[in-house]
Amino acid sequence: MTSHARVLLVIARDPTLTLRQVAATCRISERTAQAVVADLEQAGYLHRQRVGRRNQYTLHLEGTFRHPAEAGISVRALVEIHDNRKAGTAPPPA
Repeated sequence: MTSHARVLLVIARDPTLTLRQVAATCRISERTAQAVVADLEQAGYLHRQRVGRRNQYTLHLEGTFRHPAEAGISVRALVEIHDNRKAGTAPPPA
């Protein structure tokens, strides 16, 4: 899974995390986490809003992925698949 996908999933779980927390969870540097969040925001996958001293993120779950291998798959589908696998409700991959 790419860093972009990991960051997207971590933010989906908790949109109030700091970049430091996102980086630690994804096991990437804070600088990389910052670049990935900027990429995701520029591409329209999320919106960042300042709330007090922290950022809060809003995912655009109806957006679809651009890569030809995942074209037409929504962000919501990725988040749901990941959440179901974590909960043990999805079948294991073939």
